[in-house]
Amino acid sequence: MTDKNNPRPRRLRFEIFRYNPEDPESKPHIETFEIDERPYMTLYMALSEIRETLDASLQFDFACRSAICGSCGMLVNGRPALGCRTLTADLPEEIRLHPLPAFKLIGDLSVDTGIWFREMAERTEAWIHEQLPFDPDAEEQRMSDDIAAAIYEGDRCIECGCCVASCGVANVNPEFLAGAGLNRIARFMMDPRDGRTDADWFEVVAGDQGVFGCVGMMACADVCPKELPLLDVYAYLRRRTLGTKIASG
Repeated sequence: MTDKNNPRPRRLRFEIFRYNPEDPESKPHIETFEIDERPYMTLYMALSEIRETLDASLQFDFACRSAICGSCGMLVNGRPALGCRTLTADLPEEIRLHPLPAFKLIGDLSVDTGIWFREMAERTEAWIHEQLPFDPDAEEQRMSDDIAAAIYEGDRCIECGCCVASCGVANVNPEFLAGAGLNRIARFMMDPRDGRTDADWFEVVAGDQGVFGCVGMMACADVCPKELPLLDVYAYLRRRTLGTKIASG
């Protein structure tokens, strides 16, 4: 970015991972691009400029450009982040970009997070399990403001995959639910409309794939672009799970 003491823009050097797994001729490698930095440039803007002016084959994902859809997650100098939210002004002139690990690679910086999140949702049955048959004439079930606020907080997850990519356990154990999955479980455990008991949740939460599989590094909380209170989520799940175990003997 320019300033009054240096009117010339910085020359940004991008070292970008390139590989198309659908092309048998393609080999994983790093390709370098250089562009001039512009005021308020984000990584999304920089990658768009590279694709429009230097290499139309560059693959990366975007949709909302407002840190809502979660599509543009990538490793930025080794740290998971959203391309649309990351300003180049906050980065050095040399920027290394890689795809998020732990997900199926589509090509270059593009990964398929949908497979992981769908499997997680199916394993945890991430939907309301009604206690009673649906009655269209019944009054809406009430809940306290505190519970409603806690559920809303969990629902702010945009499923970008940054927490999964940053998790050492998730990168070696594909079954581990990671921050996004455990946050999803907590959201339904605290929902009074859900008919499942703590005992129903025990097998999902308590094993190596659940909250006790976490080694406590909490990289997920460090990189979450929505700053979800994942430490509080893990503490909540551990208390509920231990309580169930003690009650059952």
